[in-house]
Amino acid sequence: MFNKILVPLDGSELAGKILPQVIALAKSHHSQVTLLHVCYAELGEATPGVMRDAAAQEAKACKLFLAQAARDLKAQGVKQVAFACVEGSPAREIIGYAHNHGMDLIALATHGKGEVAWVLGSVAEKVVTHATVPVLLFRVIEVKPPKSKEDHFLEVLDRGIP
Repeated sequence: MFNKILVPLDGSELAGKILPQVIALAKSHHSQVTLLHVCYAELGEATPGVMRDAAAQEAKACKLFLAQAARDLKAQGVKQVAFACVEGSPAREIIGYAHNHGMDLIALATHGKGEVAWVLGSVAEKVVTHATVPVLLFRVIEVKPPKSKEDHFLEVLDRGIP
C-alpha cells in the first residue's frame, strides 16, 4: 500500500517523533523511506561569499543529520532508507518532492499553535491542503481544552475553599 514514504525532518525533536510510526509502517509494508530536509535560510543582506559559505555549511550539517537518522532507521529494521537535502520553501519543497518522486505517503509530526488555530498557517497545514498524496499527521503535543464552569467549581470544592 505505502511503497514509498516521505518523512520531512527539520532537525527538531518534535519532527522526529513521527519516526516510530514510520518505522512500524515501513516494516509492515516493506516500504522505502526517504528522509527530507528543506534548507530555508534567510540571511538578509550578506555578501555572496557569506551566503555561499552558509549554504555549504547547512548542506553539510543536513547530510550528517540525515545520514545518522537513516542509520538509526536501518538499525531498527527499515530495509530501504534514502535521504535528500533540498533548498526552498518547506511546504512547497515537500509537496513537490513527493509528487516528483512518486511518493505514496507523506508522514510528518505537527503541534498545536494555540487554542484557536491549532495548525493554521503551519507547514503541516499547507502540506495537508495541497499534497497530491495521502498525508499522515502525528500530533505530538496535547492541547487541553479550557475548563468548564463545572470543572472549576469541583476544583474549588476539592481544595476546601468555602
